[in-house]
Amino acid sequence: RREAQRLVALIGDIIRLSQLDEGDPLPWEQVDIPALCRDIAADLRDKAEKSQVSLTVEGQDVQAEGVRRLLHETIYNLCDNAIGYNVPGGSVRVTVSDAGENAVISVADTGIGIAPENRERIFQRFYQVDAARGKDGSGLGLFMVQQAARLHGGSVTVDSRIGEGSTFIVRLPLAE
Repeated sequence: RREAQRLVALIGDIIRLSQLDEGDPLPWEQVDIPALCRDIAADLRDKAEKSQVSLTVEGQDVQAEGVRRLLHETIYNLCDNAIGYNVPGGSVRVTVSDAGENAVISVADTGIGIAPENRERIFQRFYQVDAARGKDGSGLGLFMVQQAARLHGGSVTVDSRIGEGSTFIVRLPLAE
């Protein structure tokens, strides 16, 4: 059953990746970023509780223009990873802010961190830092996060320290 679920998730990732690669027309709209983050936190609440990780969302009222489904998947992926690569008693904090022309979404965790030599590679297609721990993943998640950010005219960066955690920052143009 677990393997079937993993394969279904992989197929879904490949289909979404194919849609991004093909440049399929996607429905753009104004997206309330803090509300989206709160919805994602609610979706992940059970996983966070099972992992003994606190999950909080805070920030300013920020609107971005984009594809709601892709933005949801982008933030969901970052939060899901932050929980999955965290430690019992750890935390994940999602912060939304207005930085002039950009909406900034920060997903900070107190997890295991990412070694410097792996930081650039994590955004490569099919790359997994710790295959043993990420066995349920496809290695496409962070690649898709980066592709979605670029599609929206934005970017994603990471700052991480082994044993202290990681902070992923997504920048998106504000809605006009």
